[in-house]
Amino acid sequence: MSNYSTTTLTMTRNFNVTPAEVFNAWTDPEMMRKWFFTLEGTNKVAQNNLKVGGSWEIVDHRDGKDYRAIGEYLEIDSPKKLVFTFTMPEMVPEEFKELKDTITVEIKESPEGSEMTFTQLIHVIHEENWTDSDIEKAQGEWNSSTEQGWYYMFMGLKELLETGEINYKG
Repeated sequence: MSNYSTTTLTMTRNFNVTPAEVFNAWTDPEMMRKWFFTLEGTNKVAQNNLKVGGSWEIVDHRDGKDYRAIGEYLEIDSPKKLVFTFTMPEMVPEEFKELKDTITVEIKESPEGSEMTFTQLIHVIHEENWTDSDIEKAQGEWNSSTEQGWYYMFMGLKELLETGEINYKG
């Protein structure tokens, strides 16, 4: 088995709604379907079993292919904190199937409504013979591309929470 390393992405967002509404958007399948992973038009499955040890799944259908995002809930403290694993099984080489990113969502009241701090522990798979500088470069690229993906998702989340719909087409 090749080596891997980790990098951590942290993002903070503010919403003009209560912490409970933000938490609900992360845990209610109908809300998840509208913003999480992609958008409602391409998310054909959104389901979860909201309990510690329970699983969640979103299936996005684009360009004739299904893309699955799945995970398991590790900690649930409504409406303050949610910790879960995240992986896309079809995108991970067989020898790394046990590696799952960990996402922590912390929500607290703020003068505007809510402040959400999102943290993802990202696993970066190394190719053979990588140098330390190759690893550092790969970690930066994974961190940056992951941040871009969440940036668009969080734009949709904000619009959904504050207006009730998403008009963003990304």
